[in-house]
Amino acid sequence: MISEQEILNASILIVDDQQANVFLLEEMLRDVGYARMTSTTDPYAVCELHRKNCYDLILLDLQMPGMDGFQVMEGLKEIETDSYLPVLVITAQPDHKLRALAAGAKDFVSKPFDLVEVQTRIHNLLEVRLLYRKLENYNKLLEQTVLERTAELRASEARFRRLTELSSDWYWEQDENGHFTRIFGPVLEMLGIHVDDALGELGQDQGANWNEAERKMLEANLAARRPFLDFVYSRTNPDGSRQYLMVSGEPMFDDSGRFTGYRGVGKDVTETIGAEHESQQKR
Repeated sequence: MISEQEILNASILIVDDQQANVFLLEEMLRDVGYARMTSTTDPYAVCELHRKNCYDLILLDLQMPGMDGFQVMEGLKEIETDSYLPVLVITAQPDHKLRALAAGAKDFVSKPFDLVEVQTRIHNLLEVRLLYRKLENYNKLLEQTVLERTAELRASEARFRRLTELSSDWYWEQDENGHFTRIFGPVLEMLGIHVDDALGELGQDQGANWNEAERKMLEANLAARRPFLDFVYSRTNPDGSRQYLMVSGEPMFDDSGRFTGYRGVGKDVTETIGAEHESQQKR
């Protein structure tokens, strides 16, 4: 709903080549509480004034020398691209009323003025205009919210679709600097390693010895921002046993194409590779 105070605070432009009519309309509006009024006797100035101030309502005389009200409305249509023309025309010619409405005016008042009629028509038009603007702003906010929620859903769907497809033990994400920002799954317990404050980089595990050649190959993929699938690298645990990990990852980019980091999954494949080695030895 639109409050009475919102209506009285609306911005109004009075356009009439007769200064006496301008004074009369200003006095009529001021008497009932309208405070934001501007006026001009120059029809050529109307479009530029509206472009700068975006008035809630324009009281427009139709019969003016040089440029009449119909020509002014044609210029206003180029500014009001949403097709809503906030114009109440003023005319002493009855046959101009239908033509003015067809040209885009929302209502009309006749000369000589009837005090109650003018005030009522202005009040009603302003209420509709302000409701229209409130609905327009709400729709823009709703559209922006939908876009944001859609982007969030797409990112979430991509993340967990990839996780499901690769059937992994853990999911991970890194930012553009290589710091871990998300880790889901039991990777920390499985590897006996820690993550520093705010995730950051994986810390050193307790005495395990990683295969440096394999680690460098993995780091090269990350540095080149290449996707990689089922990359296996290994380490020797403190008890002498061998552990194998398989990781897959893909680079992430924002809507502008800027690199934002990596996301991927990992899996402990020690048992699988161990079984393959035993099978080869038996053969």
